[in-house]
Amino acid sequence: MTVTLSATLAANEDIERRRRAGERVLHLAFGEAGLPVHPALRDKLAAASERNGYGPVAGASGLRAAAAGYWTRRGLVTDPELVVSGPGSKSLLYGLLLAIGGDIVLPMPSWVSYAAQADLVGSRPILVPAPPGEGGVPDPELVAAEVHRARAQGRHVSSVLVTLPDNPTGRLAPPATVARLVEVARELNLMIISDEIYRDLVHDPDLPYTSPAELAPERTIITTGLSKSLALGGWRIGVARLPEHGHALRRRLLAVASEIWSAPAAPVQEAATYAFGDPPELTERIARSRRLHGLVAGAVRERFAGIGADVPEPQGGFYLYPDLGHLRLGGSAEITKLLLEEHGIGVLPGHAFGDDPSAARVRVAVSLLYGDSAEERLAALNSPEPLRLPWIADNLDYLSTGLEELALDRHDGARPLVPAPCPG
Repeated sequence: MTVTLSATLAANEDIERRRRAGERVLHLAFGEAGLPVHPALRDKLAAASERNGYGPVAGASGLRAAAAGYWTRRGLVTDPELVVSGPGSKSLLYGLLLAIGGDIVLPMPSWVSYAAQADLVGSRPILVPAPPGEGGVPDPELVAAEVHRARAQGRHVSSVLVTLPDNPTGRLAPPATVARLVEVARELNLMIISDEIYRDLVHDPDLPYTSPAELAPERTIITTGLSKSLALGGWRIGVARLPEHGHALRRRLLAVASEIWSAPAAPVQEAATYAFGDPPELTERIARSRRLHGLVAGAVRERFAGIGADVPEPQGGFYLYPDLGHLRLGGSAEITKLLLEEHGIGVLPGHAFGDDPSAARVRVAVSLLYGDSAEERLAALNSPEPLRLPWIADNLDYLSTGLEELALDRHDGARPLVPAPCPG
C-alpha cells in the first residue's frame, strides 16, 4: 500500500516553502481556524501541566461528563459511558473505521482524510454525490442504489459518513435530506458516522440543523472536537458520542485506541473539560469566530462570483467550493496550478476530495486571511467591520486581482483552451 502525505498538509508545506523563498502566496488551502487561543484555555492547560500520567483510554471521567453535557444541551441526551475521547476527531474516525469494519459510503466531494483512512484500514469507500446545491450528505436515493450494487458483488457495506456542516463545500445539508438518509440507513442496516466538528460554526444560528442522532440514536456516532470552534487544532483533542446501547462498539474502539494512542494528553483533557462546559467567555468567543468566518467567506465568495464562477453560498465553517469550469482552462489540477504558480493564490483541487478531476472545482479556506500575527487575528475577531481592516482588505484586493488575471487567461491566446466538463 502506498501512503502519501495528506493533500491539505502537503499544500500547506508547499505554500510555506514558497513564502520562505520570498514569494507572496495567498494561503487559501489549509483548514486552520486562524485565530488565537482564548486566554482562559491557556490558563487551564498551564494549571494542568504537571499531570503526566496516561489516564483512562476512553478519556478522563470529567471530560466525558462535560462532553455528554455539551450534547445534552444541544438536544441529544448523552450517557458519559458512551463518550470516548481521543487525540483529535481525526484519530477517532480512524479508530471507528477499524472498530466497525466493512466498506463505507462517503459524500462526494468530502474531506480528504475520509477516503484515505478507509484505504488504510482496507475498507473500499463508495463515493456518492450530494444532491445538487448541497454538501456533506450523499444523495440518499443514490446511496441505496450503490449499496445494493456493492452487496450484489459480495461486498460488506456497513456504514455511511456525513459532515454537518461540510468540508469542502461549506454547505449544511437540510433536515429533509438528513431524514431521508436515516431512512435509507435503517433499511440497509448501515451505521451512520456524523462528523459535526463544524456544528458550532454555522453562520446563521437560525438555520435548521438536524443531526442523524436525533432521528436514529440507535445507529448514529457523532464525532467532534475543539480544533475548529476554538482554534485548538494543535492541541489534538476530540470526542465521539456512540449510539444507544453501543457498549460492544465501545469495547472495540477502546481496544483499537489502546494500541494506537493509549490516552489523550492529560493537560489538554483538562482544558477540554472546561471548554465542553460551554462557559460564557468561550461561547462568546465562538460567536465572534462564527461571525468572522461568515463575513470573510461571504466576501471571498463575491470575488469568485465576480469572475463568473458558480459558488454555492457558504453556510458554515470557513470554506467555499467554487466551480471555475466556465473559464475552460482545464480541470481542478490545472486550475489549482495556474492559481498558485501564476497568480500567487493557493487552493486545493477538487479531485483531492474525490471530485471529478475534469471538473474545475477547488476548495477555498478563508481562515488564514485574518492576519499574520496573533495581534492582527485578535483585532479581526473583535472588529465590528473586519473587512475594512487594512490587512484583510489587502488580502481581498490581492485575491480579486489574481482572479481577474485568471479570467483573462482564457482570452490571451497563450494556452490552448480545454473543453469545459459536461454538467454532472
